[in-house]
Amino acid sequence: MRDGGWGSGISQHFRSNLFNCQILHNGVMAYQVAHDSSSPEHGVRVADNTNRTLSLPKGVAAMGVDEWNSQEDLAQLSTILKAACRAESVTEALTEVRSLMSLGHELWAYAYLRELSVRNVDVYYGMLLEDPAPLLKVAYTPTVGEACQKFGLLPFRRRGCYVSIVDQGNVKAVLEEYANEQLPRNQDGTFDCQCIVFSDGARILGLGDLGAWGMGIPLGKLDLYTVCGGFNPHKTMPVILDVGISGSDGNTAKLDIQNHNMYTGLKQDRVKHKSRAGTMVNSVYYGADSFIGEFMRGARELFGESCLLQFEDFNTNDAMPLLAEYRERFLTYNDDIQGTASVAVAALLGAVKLQKPACQSPLKELHSMNILFYGAGAANLGGASLVIGEGGVPSSNVFVTNSRGLLWKDSDGKDGNFKNDEQKALAKIGRPEYLQDLVSIIRNTRPDILIGAAGCTPGAFTQDVIEAMVAVQDSKSPGGSLRPVVFALSNPMTQAEVTAKDAYIFSEGKAIFGSGTKFGAELVNGKLREPGQVNNFFIFPGVSFAAISCKATCIPERFFMVAAEAVAMCLDEKDIEEDSVLPNPCRIREVGVRVAIAVVLEAQASGLAQVTLGKDDLSVRVALEEQMWSPWQDVQRKMRADG
Repeated sequence: MRDGGWGSGISQHFRSNLFNCQILHNGVMAYQVAHDSSSPEHGVRVADNTNRTLSLPKGVAAMGVDEWNSQEDLAQLSTILKAACRAESVTEALTEVRSLMSLGHELWAYAYLRELSVRNVDVYYGMLLEDPAPLLKVAYTPTVGEACQKFGLLPFRRRGCYVSIVDQGNVKAVLEEYANEQLPRNQDGTFDCQCIVFSDGARILGLGDLGAWGMGIPLGKLDLYTVCGGFNPHKTMPVILDVGISGSDGNTAKLDIQNHNMYTGLKQDRVKHKSRAGTMVNSVYYGADSFIGEFMRGARELFGESCLLQFEDFNTNDAMPLLAEYRERFLTYNDDIQGTASVAVAALLGAVKLQKPACQSPLKELHSMNILFYGAGAANLGGASLVIGEGGVPSSNVFVTNSRGLLWKDSDGKDGNFKNDEQKALAKIGRPEYLQDLVSIIRNTRPDILIGAAGCTPGAFTQDVIEAMVAVQDSKSPGGSLRPVVFALSNPMTQAEVTAKDAYIFSEGKAIFGSGTKFGAELVNGKLREPGQVNNFFIFPGVSFAAISCKATCIPERFFMVAAEAVAMCLDEKDIEEDSVLPNPCRIREVGVRVAIAVVLEAQASGLAQVTLGKDDLSVRVALEEQMWSPWQDVQRKMRADG
């Protein structure tokens, strides 16, 4: 197994001994140490007896947490999980979770992780850091998708703030109630919150509207913030904005979540209207007294202007206009748009390295390549905009499709097949004269790279599609030296445009493949290939940690281009040998550090950093690593206190 890439400077030997030792003292576990309000340097408050009402989901608040969890199925499940989760060290936790993972269905392993995160937070994060590559697939994608579909069937946990539309006008009080229970305070008495990940559950991965059950996404995302970026988990805040939920037609599995007896959120429809661009949007997010605006202002008033506010899993129709509205006024970004775009660019640079090993500048080489984005949602629109705007790829080389085919518009922009202003900006002039099936589009646009992120068309990259990509490359290189690049970025795995195995088979081993969900290794023409996982966790932890550490005033697109280049530079010889377009996830913490260094230096150079961390890579690295949280800090603090 590769080194875990903690990037901490602490030796493997010390980590192993620290986490394998008995870290109990008179029966008090490390989690309780971390939450000891008598420890002023840690500053975390104990508030297990706090009577929260505003910041709980309304279904749970109506009954109370204890009564909710005493329902028969939840009570029995709690008993089972407590019996399964008895680990007192990282080694024991790894043994327990791996035994559950061996069943081949990882929802039980997910439930175990949530139990452990409550029971012993230090062992929980120590375990994730010890073996991140397989465990992050349980803590986040792809397992978190199914977990969100069944989130109300799992025991309710107190971590997570639910801000309901019925409390509009009182949002700050909702946030403050949660902060009083869950967040530490600074010496001046203010709350210490590094970042908030907030979602409305409207577009959970490729699964659709799951409403308040979407809390699994902010929870999992913040786990990645800690593991990959060094955020202190006690100083982060997962939030669901509960503004209603669609009916069964609003999610891919056709689940009637709204009327489920275990649904925790508001059992009402979302209120929508048609926007100026002709798209259906959530009405409460717009206007002078908007719900989003109140939330953003309340968070800044309570936690300060350097608290990062990250949009997550909003519907595309809302995601892009909301980002445009708030990106200059708050320290905020949308990871589905910008993080996905950034990691896609990083993977493109990695693919260029694989396709043309002798090239000196992958980004410059990318300028001469054609890129076809299949799907015109937030992810692909963000990717196309980033490669054109910051990457310098000519717009004539970038093509985007939606459900109606290749995006086009007439010369005055009044007619076309675009659905919103963002699609219109990337549309080609003139209606295509050829058929609008994907194979025909490939034959006519001649892409070197095909990126799928439609989210709702699993298996769209058929054998005919992949063979068309190969044919384009063969026509450009009669000797057959060029290889098509194919990315299937839709999550979870059930939504992927093509599997790794099929991409290799259909292309006779020529395809350079990457995916949003991790696929296993495949033996291709006698050589083992390890498909790269084109996942945002290579980007957002480092970008976010850099932003809060240097107190950036905003997060411009340039940060994401710099981050992409930093990730691509992390490819090592083994990655290239395995035909992976991105680094192995086992080195995720080191990649996060490299990204953070690059973004800090860019922020300082562009005048957006309010704090200077250093003048070069090394000095910035030292400053960042001093600020990074790790579970052994809490254990060491307890050891020092005990003499």
